[in-house]
Amino acid sequence: MNKAQLVEAIADKLGGRQQAADAVDAVLDAIVRATVGGDRVSVTGFGSFEKVDRPARYARNPQTGERVRVKKTSVPRFRAGQGFKDLVSGTKKLPKGGEVSVKKAPKGSLTGAASATVKKAAAKKATTAKKATAKTAVAKKTTATTTKRAASATAKKTAVKSTATAKKATATAKKASATAKKATPAAKKTTATAKNTAPAAKKATAATKAPAKKTATRKATAKKTTARKK
Repeated sequence: MNKAQLVEAIADKLGGRQQAADAVDAVLDAIVRATVGGDRVSVTGFGSFEKVDRPARYARNPQTGERVRVKKTSVPRFRAGQGFKDLVSGTKKLPKGGEVSVKKAPKGSLTGAASATVKKAAAKKATTAKKATAKTAVAKKTTATTTKRAASATAKKTAVKSTATAKKATATAKKASATAKKATPAAKKTTATAKNTAPAAKKATAATKAPAKKTATRKATAKKTTARKK
């Protein structure tokens, strides 16, 4: 069936061939314009029209078999709705007379557009969840790394301070030891000097006491002499 035959098929229902042709043209024009603009045209039970972007790729020339690069392009795509599929497959019987009802899909089924929308939404949610999980993992790793680095730096600083303190304490102990060593010979010299001075002091004391005794003896002799004279 071509366009002319389609117009003839619906002419009686629309009141004439011209009206049918205008209706077909209007419907097709609306579908084409919306699809070109990137919108999805979805007719429940019938199907959906949408624009699909194809990336650049390599293909083969069927005549020569040569590998040819195909540029990035966009193509229209039609997906049949579940009601349309059921009629074509025979799952749902086509009515003998009257119009085919494709306004509603059978219970438990979805139209192609709705199915695609649900799948895309689920894919987006899954992608968002994965990205969030990845960001959380990266944040945890960064925090752990920062904590480890901070702890390591603190430990290094503490170790350096402890080492410096220990070195200072060792140097102070060495200085005290050297001072004590220097003081020991001086103390020994002082002790020796004191020992040498002691005999001299004893001699001087003895010398002082001796004249005193002689003087006392002289006084006693003088007293006796005076008494005898009397």
